[in-house]
Amino acid sequence: MSIIICNFSSVYGNQPFMESLRRSGEATWIDLSQVPGTDCYCDDEAVETIRRCIADAGIKDAGGIHFFDNGNYHYMSKIWTDMVQEPFSLVVFDHHPDMQEPRFGNILSCGGWVKKVLEENKFIDNIVIIGVADHLAEEFKSEIASQPADARNDLQHKVTFIRESELPAVTLKGRSPDRVHSTFHIPHSTPLYLSIDKDALSPAYAATNWDQGSLDIATLKEVIAGLAASHKIIGVDICGERARDFAGDEHHTVQEADSLNDRTNRELVEFLQNF
Repeated sequence: MSIIICNFSSVYGNQPFMESLRRSGEATWIDLSQVPGTDCYCDDEAVETIRRCIADAGIKDAGGIHFFDNGNYHYMSKIWTDMVQEPFSLVVFDHHPDMQEPRFGNILSCGGWVKKVLEENKFIDNIVIIGVADHLAEEFKSEIASQPADARNDLQHKVTFIRESELPAVTLKGRSPDRVHSTFHIPHSTPLYLSIDKDALSPAYAATNWDQGSLDIATLKEVIAGLAASHKIIGVDICGERARDFAGDEHHTVQEADSLNDRTNRELVEFLQNF
């Protein structure tokens, strides 16, 4: 798979592996650091600028592994999946549903991009979101009841949550409870697009700018390998770096955070290059 790095906050410059990909030319570097209107929310003008930058880099489809900084830019998965031109299913690893209504207008946001994919992408078949915090899944379940009938039906039939508490059962090897295991019974003819926010991982594997879950990287890789064994993977997104203004926390110093994220990014690249 080709590698594309979208630079928003310059955090990758502090990660030796990611910086080596840029310097060696092994990755296509797209500098978006000067595009206004992109932090958490991405206004229409910024969306068009980002699309133009992607096109100017010679990229014509959604194939490859795309890195795009911290979770504030997870909406980039909407922009990348807009480029998919065939029916597909979206598998998201995230500690948050990212299904919020926009706070104003119809603006694209890191907290509502999945909902916009569901509403606007004519090629989407279904969506599976893995690692969602249990209480957020419950809150969203309650919100569905207030949706208009058409929207409610789409949410109920096309979107499936695998809650954080269910993760130990997700093995794809027949040991899972039927409800969990059956979510991956996507027709083999349907390709998959993967979007990974590292905040689904525990702090032992990543340092992100949002509250984190408890997924370990071995399970993440096992789930992906199981999916890839029976489905074509057409693209992979990875976000979840530390915040631009991160000054350290109870888990990591700034240097430890960058080193940990760099190591996880390397492990994911080396793993995903097999598919």
